[in-house]
Amino acid sequence: MIKDDEYLPLRDVVFKTLRQEILTGKLKPGERLMEIQLANKLGVSRTPIREAIRKLELDGLVIMIPRRGAEVAQITLKDLKDVMEVRCALDVLAIELACERMEQEGLNNLYQACENFREAVKTKDTRKLAEADVAFHDAIVTSTGNTRLIQLVSNLSEQMYRYRFEYLKDATSHEMLQQEHMEMYQNILKKDKAAAASVVRKHINNQEEAIIKQLQLERSEKTKHDGMAGCV
Repeated sequence: MIKDDEYLPLRDVVFKTLRQEILTGKLKPGERLMEIQLANKLGVSRTPIREAIRKLELDGLVIMIPRRGAEVAQITLKDLKDVMEVRCALDVLAIELACERMEQEGLNNLYQACENFREAVKTKDTRKLAEADVAFHDAIVTSTGNTRLIQLVSNLSEQMYRYRFEYLKDATSHEMLQQEHMEMYQNILKKDKAAAASVVRKHINNQEEAIIKQLQLERSEKTKHDGMAGCV
């Protein structure tokens, strides 16, 4: 059951709740969104559920299937590659500008963000890891002082959050992520734009490979589970 936010219409509270569950994988790709079940679960009527689902469809997080209804959109390889290509371009620009513009306070904040991610790894909590990872990259983007760039990255992060959860599920990648974060910090400290951009490209490429691996693993497990269920 959700608690209403006095500053938001109920449909927006429901939208934020469902969106968060999709982005964090609590509602899985391909899972049907049954209005009655969701209404009972969240303690609301079907109307705000229906309105929230429409908004989620516009955001590309939900698709409508004829004679089946709404379900969580799948993460496709094409969507992943499209998002990662754009993210790579924006992150390279951001870190090059950060090399020029980041001041001591920003450097201190970025180093602390590295340490916060390191501490989050110890918790093995994917949500905390995702938040720490977002904070690290936000520190770089914010330091550029470029309002348009900050806005573009913010818009893209809505979609990136879903992918971020996928690669952070793989605990074997956490040490590599820590190392890449520190390399970015050190290159910004040295104002080495070429080296910093190179690390970002490696960082994005490694993440894309990790996400593809994780998705393939999950789909393989689902196929195996469905096969076993069919034999019962």
